[in-house]
Amino acid sequence: MQFRELMVQNRTRRKFDESRPVDIQILVDLVELTRFIPSGKNMQPLKYIAVADKVQCDAIFPLLGWAGYLKDWKGPADGERPTGYIVVMLDRNLADTPGCDHGIASQSIMLGAVEKGLGGCIIGTVNRKKLSRMLDLSENFDILLVLALGVPAQDVVVESLPSDGSIQYWSGNDGKHHVPKRGLDDLLVGCYPEKK
Repeated sequence: MQFRELMVQNRTRRKFDESRPVDIQILVDLVELTRFIPSGKNMQPLKYIAVADKVQCDAIFPLLGWAGYLKDWKGPADGERPTGYIVVMLDRNLADTPGCDHGIASQSIMLGAVEKGLGGCIIGTVNRKKLSRMLDLSENFDILLVLALGVPAQDVVVESLPSDGSIQYWSGNDGKHHVPKRGLDDLLVGCYPEKK
């Protein structure tokens, strides 16, 4: 798969096929990809926990916030929930801040997941206290993000912004999740020499 194709297919996924669980080795392989990413000052302060056990996945699920724009939706229904998670943490014994490392790592993991036929959601709304207790984390670990992963069970359609400029995503009666994105002309504010 070409890199552009990976990027286009790497959509946020919030519904999964629970009948097709993620193998723990795939999650470990995805974490290993992060060994090769750039890291500010080469500090490499991130640590991870990979979870593919159904009991633990079920315990993690209610500690996460899903889709802020979909106010009446509490997250994926039973049978559509993630079958794997990667918890991204800062090890404060190595650095005081992750810089932008956790963004680079999460995107790298998601691109690797797409290559393996998976999809996922990078979640920042996390009950960190409860999850830390559940995972029995030592005090030097700060949970930054939780990556929810599984076999996608919903189509995601990227479309142009509507005339009112709204960036809010929505789920349609067609069962698809619609995500408005700004066009290149909205993103690129300069080009030297000028493009033709």
